[in-house]
Amino acid sequence: MALPSQADIVIHGCDIVTMNDAGDVIRDGVIVISNGRLAHVGPRTDIGDIAATTMIDGRGRIAMPGMIDAHVHTAQQLLRGKLAEMSRLGPLRNPPWKNYYVPFEALLDPEDIYLSGLLAYANMIMCGTTCFAEAGGPHPDEMARAAVETGIRGFVALTTSDLNTSFAGRDMPPSMMMTTDEALARNIALVERWRDHARVRAWMSLRQIIVCSPTLIAGMADAARAHGVKIHTHLAEGTYEVDYALEQHGKRPTEYLNDLGALGPHLHCAHSVILSAEEVDLYATHRMSACHCAFGNYGIGVPRLQEMWRRGVDIGMGTDGAASAFTLDLFQVAHAARVGQAAAIGHAYHQRVPMSGEDLLRIATRGGARAVGMGDELGCLEVGRRADLI
Repeated sequence: MALPSQADIVIHGCDIVTMNDAGDVIRDGVIVISNGRLAHVGPRTDIGDIAATTMIDGRGRIAMPGMIDAHVHTAQQLLRGKLAEMSRLGPLRNPPWKNYYVPFEALLDPEDIYLSGLLAYANMIMCGTTCFAEAGGPHPDEMARAAVETGIRGFVALTTSDLNTSFAGRDMPPSMMMTTDEALARNIALVERWRDHARVRAWMSLRQIIVCSPTLIAGMADAARAHGVKIHTHLAEGTYEVDYALEQHGKRPTEYLNDLGALGPHLHCAHSVILSAEEVDLYATHRMSACHCAFGNYGIGVPRLQEMWRRGVDIGMGTDGAASAFTLDLFQVAHAARVGQAAAIGHAYHQRVPMSGEDLLRIATRGGARAVGMGDELGCLEVGRRADLI
């Protein structure tokens, strides 16, 4: 990209953490932004005087790529802190998603979702997150409206279930259930409505294999391939899920999805904790993407974060929403991941720092960009990429 004579924004004097392949850090650098793209990233000595609509003095500050929350529940924003309060009255029922999160979401009207989105996305931007992947919730068009108004980049999704299995003593709320045909039609229509927006688009969603029929799973995979979008789902999130898959289908969850022909780069799998070695092989072979939610994952099992990252799996970092993590700050999530990795891997192999802070921030930026299918556009400060930076 040729350096323009007139730019939109010039940031000068900052230390630039590029997150590029070489890991370059540019001291006393300058960033030139034109038409939403990075036109120059380098030392100030590399350019002469350039006119800009906005000049920002970055001295004493660090510039780095915006982080990507690869798994968030917008609709649970107003539930923040409530489960911790409830736990003081007595033990909570497991799994929380079936007993608390989904029933809460079922009560929300479009205006509730819009307000949740405004609050959540403004909170994300304040914490350095510039892009998010919504796990799936009610009224996704209202999430998209809030994201457009807030200025964040994101992918919204509709929570999707068509199999009302009685589980943990509770059924899915009727308002969250659809027929198989309706589920497919509503997901496709959502994707089409937001296909052409510059910042906010839609994915498809499968809530979890326990509440999604084989017909829906296979049909959604075909639809995602046909429309060139991802499916956001929860996978390998709990022992109950593994037991269910083995009992009902004779296979572990990822193996069951493989039998249905549902695996591929279109499948984005949140949590991905309780995986066998063979299931990790399937992630790598089929180029599935994943998300590590550090505040919850270490209470589920020993996450395969380091192994998946080293094997080139497109894995990002996620908060899992404010209801479960109590924060939308990915810096805190990365810190929790470092502590969790030290305990889970470091202790077993006598390795004090199995994953450095730099590695974990790279997952929150480069890994997240790959996980949401924008690895060539986001997650790194290089000329030609989108100017999503903090």
